Amino acid sequence: MTVEALAIVKFVGVVVLGYLLGSIPVGYLLSRRQAKVDVRQYGSGRTGATNVLRTAGRKWAILVAAIDVVKGVLAVVFAGLIVGQSYLVVGNVALGSLVAQVLAALAAIVGHNWSVFLGFRGGRGVATFFGGLVALCPPAALFGGEVLIIGAGLTKFASLGSLAGAVGSYAILVPLTILSGFPVEYLFYALIGAIIIFVMHRDNIRRLVTGKERKLGEEAEGMTPPSPPGRKRGTG
Repeated sequence: MTVEALAIVKFVGVVVLGYLLGSIPVGYLLSRRQAKVDVRQYGSGRTGATNVLRTAGRKWAILVAAIDVVKGVLAVVFAGLIVGQSYLVVGNVALGSLVAQVLAALAAIVGHNWSVFLGFRGGRGVATFFGGLVALCPPAALFGGEVLIIGAGLTKFASLGSLAGAVGSYAILVPLTILSGFPVEYLFYALIGAIIIFVMHRDNIRRLVTGKERKLGEEAEGMTPPSPPGRKRGTG
């Protein structure tokens, strides 16, 4: 196998690996195992931490979010290890491991949102996006994460916080790229990732505009409320 062919195999391999890592349906598996519910049947129908929060509780939502972040981190780490010092030459441009890492991280987001294990359904990609950004550019991930937490905390809308966090991550990378010489690949990742997140939140955006978006802590649509103490469900 020639050096060029080997580089192509490596680049394709890390993209496929990133997609498969992202496709692991953590929210679905944990909610199914621990809360005995199919998270896809309630609320938004998504498998991310926000819908798990509404269907399975805070503890499992935090665990789902953490593992979804790790999926993005691992996609970047594995891509760097696999590609190493190899270069893929396209025209007059040599694409190195950083490009491979960005592609793998984006593939992980795609896998999370359109999981091959769930009939190409999934979450919205926010946690996995930030996982990739943590591995690629921690300062941007930290800034965007703070914007997300503050935005969601002040408004009580997880969707609004997520959108603000994605925009914040991209916005901070603009001056970092121009003034501090950060690799343009980071900016590309944040831009494409933010676009994906906005596309995946288009239904939330419509509900935000019409005032119908559910706030954090509200039970998912379709969930049966708990019975009052001393009273069985289905009686009275």
